[in-house]
Amino acid sequence: MALDDATRDFLAQAAAAGGPPLHEMTVEQAREMNAGLTPLYGTGPELASVQDVTLEANGSSFPVRVFRPNNAKGVFVYLHGGGWMLGTLDGFDTLCRQLASRTGMTVVLAEYRKAPEHPFPAALEDSRAALDWAVAHREDLAGPGELVLGGDSAGGNLAAVLAQQATREGKPHIDFQVLIYPVTAADFDTETYLDPENALMLTREAMMMFWDAYVPDHDDRKNPAASPLLGDARGVPPALVILAEHDVLRSEGEAYAELMRAAGVDVEQHLVPGQMHGFFTFPNVLPGAAKGMDLVVDALARRSA
Repeated sequence: MALDDATRDFLAQAAAAGGPPLHEMTVEQAREMNAGLTPLYGTGPELASVQDVTLEANGSSFPVRVFRPNNAKGVFVYLHGGGWMLGTLDGFDTLCRQLASRTGMTVVLAEYRKAPEHPFPAALEDSRAALDWAVAHREDLAGPGELVLGGDSAGGNLAAVLAQQATREGKPHIDFQVLIYPVTAADFDTETYLDPENALMLTREAMMMFWDAYVPDHDDRKNPAASPLLGDARGVPPALVILAEHDVLRSEGEAYAELMRAAGVDVEQHLVPGQMHGFFTFPNVLPGAAKGMDLVVDALARRSA
C-alpha cells in the first residue's frame, strides 16, 4: 500500500524546506530540526496537573514530566523515541497529554540522558530510575490500577529491555507493555532496511548514525540490554506491538513480536498501513497518529473492562 496523502504531503513540504538528510547533520543540527517540529503538534488537552520532577541516576540528574488526569487509575511510564539522541519533554508533551486524557492513567515521561554525550547504558539507567520512581510513588500518582511500560522507536527499545530485566529480577511487576515500532537489534540488512520504499523520514544510514552514537562498541550491540531481540522473552508482560508499513524497523519489530509469542507471551500486533516510521509521534499532524493512539487506548480499555 502507498503512503497516505497526509504523509506524502508532509514529506514533500519537508523536502521543499531543504537541508541535509538526517544522517549528514551534526548532532546540534539534528536536535534543532527535531525541536522545530514541536509547534506543529499544538497543545494537548488540559489535565488535573502536569508537573516536572528531577530524578537522580548514577550521579547524574534528568527530568521527568508527570501528566495526571482527573480520577487517575494506573501509571503508564512512557519512554520517548529519537534514536537515543533526540527528543525532549516539550516535544512529547502533546502526545502524553492525549495519552493521559484518553487512557485515564497518569503518564510519566522521562527525558533520559542522550547519546553521543551519554552513550549506552546511560539512557537505560535513567529509564530504569524513572520506572523505579513511578513504582515507589504509585499510590500518590494514580492510586489503584495497572503499571504499563511503553515507548516508541528507541524508547520502545528501552521499554522492551526493561521488561526483560524486570522479569528476570522479579521486580517491579509490569502488567503490560506497549511497543511502538521498537528498535530491537542492530541488523541493518533486514528486508525492510533494504527496501528503498522505506527510506523516508528514517533511513538505514540514519539508524547507523544513531547506533554509532548510542552503542559505538559493536560488541556491546550483542548485549540484550542494547538489543532485546537477542534477549530472553520468557515471562515478559503481555504486549501491544504497533508497526508502520513503510519503516526500516518493521522487520525487527515483527521479529520481536514473534520472539515473545514463541516464549508464550500474549502479543497483540498491528501493522498500520500507509504509515512511515514516526507516525505515532505526530499528533494533530498525521491522521495515523490518531489511529495509533486509538489502538493503545482500545488495548488498555479492554484490560480494565
